[in-house]
Amino acid sequence: MIEVAYSAYSLVLLAVLIAFSAIRILREYERGVIFLLGRFWKVKGPGLIIVIPLIQRMVRVDLRTMVMDVPEQDVISRDNVSVKVNAVVYYRVVDAKRAIIEVENFEFATSQLAQTTLRSVLGQHQLDEMLAERERLNDDIRQILDDQTDAWGIKVMNVELKHVDLDPSMIRAIAKEAEAERLRRAKVITAEGEAQAADNFLKAAEVLHQRPEAMQIRYLTALHEIANERSSTIVFPMPLDFMGKLSSTASSDSEVK
Repeated sequence: MIEVAYSAYSLVLLAVLIAFSAIRILREYERGVIFLLGRFWKVKGPGLIIVIPLIQRMVRVDLRTMVMDVPEQDVISRDNVSVKVNAVVYYRVVDAKRAIIEVENFEFATSQLAQTTLRSVLGQHQLDEMLAERERLNDDIRQILDDQTDAWGIKVMNVELKHVDLDPSMIRAIAKEAEAERLRRAKVITAEGEAQAADNFLKAAEVLHQRPEAMQIRYLTALHEIANERSSTIVFPMPLDFMGKLSSTASSDSEVK
């Protein structure tokens, strides 16, 4: 009797253990891919589910948005500049079944695909485009990754280039190029200013030539401006016609007297 009772107790205990081992609790953001005797059966969750031991097996899948840091990659641009680039990829599983069945390890596969795509896409562009057109490059990489991971039940939400690091010698070369460009623009602006000033001087000369009294007023204005400065000696050329008018005026005054 004791042996029978002990056996019954052992069977009850074994049944309880099996029952507890069959219970699975999946969170709201988790799904369970159930295999029955090695074949796909269904996707369950969230909540409390039952997995029959030895007959069924469950694989948990997280449906939240994942953040993957793409390791630094050596990229040679189209203009033969070597740069080091890293990025971050945001993706999520939208089909738990395909994410488990279609690829061995979807996280590792997505990481490797992101690295190769990053090198391939950036290698088709010049350095200036990498530095100035990041938004367009981000979208190009995201589109390629999204298309290729669609068969795995993965949706790539966003891709962001984090750093584009240059060799120190290339940084100096770019700084020299930028300085040369600034000097070129300064010379162009100076030349344009001189051209505009010469054109205005020509117009002013034409006006002064047509109106001699305007020239005299200009001389008087210049005298007034110079008088305000601290100068000990002023040598100011006077036009001959102006001097002639002064002498004629003086002679007429003497005749009147």
